[in-house]
Amino acid sequence: MDVAGAKAALAAFVNSEKLAFFPKFFKAGPGQYAEGDQFLGVTVPNVRTVAKQFAGLTEAEIYDLMQSPIHEHRLLGLIMLVAKWKKAKTAGAQQELFDFYLRLVYEGCVNNWDLVDTSAPYFGMYLVGKPDALGLLESLAQSEKLWERRVAILFTFASTRAAVLKIGPADFEPTLHIAQMLLNDKHDLIHKATGWMLREVGNRDVGELRKFLTRFAGTMPRTMLRYAIEKLEPEERKTWLAFKSA
Repeated sequence: MDVAGAKAALAAFVNSEKLAFFPKFFKAGPGQYAEGDQFLGVTVPNVRTVAKQFAGLTEAEIYDLMQSPIHEHRLLGLIMLVAKWKKAKTAGAQQELFDFYLRLVYEGCVNNWDLVDTSAPYFGMYLVGKPDALGLLESLAQSEKLWERRVAILFTFASTRAAVLKIGPADFEPTLHIAQMLLNDKHDLIHKATGWMLREVGNRDVGELRKFLTRFAGTMPRTMLRYAIEKLEPEERKTWLAFKSA
């Protein structure tokens, strides 16, 4: 059970059709947001199968996986890291794993939307109720790096879901605050992620979503708005799409 074995296990699941499709799907071409990323052509369910088989890999071995230029190697490492997070019971163990994850983010290893979305909502749980959490979120949201900004808004999912996760009362302010910071972001992937997180707020308290929309629906990016209002009734969606802020 080592890194070489995990990579070999992944290689056994290579799918030639997926290998041809993934670079286009994940925008790995010249000038695209994941330029240069490399792929094996292994589906997520198969990556998760290997993650279970090699669950005993250490953090050092996961770090080794995360240095790979191959997308599925990094996805495997993150799935394993999330599994360790779910089993971590002490504050010390959780802090160690969170710090490790943040290091991977800052080093640019968590560098596509699926890698962020697979991991950030879980590690955002560490920030719930932390007095210095907002400062970190703001710092990430102000980053010039696309994936750090996406991590910022996905981290807030845990606060929105805190009651369901049984880690505290639901708190929508982190999402609403970071969403406001990202209103002028130029990247479509941030518009989509922010709209998604606003929609999750609305799923739990539509009044909070409506208050945000009343302030910003007339000026926010259209993709962000469409994602945010996706679960509302058709007539209300039409109203917000036509809304002009005062």
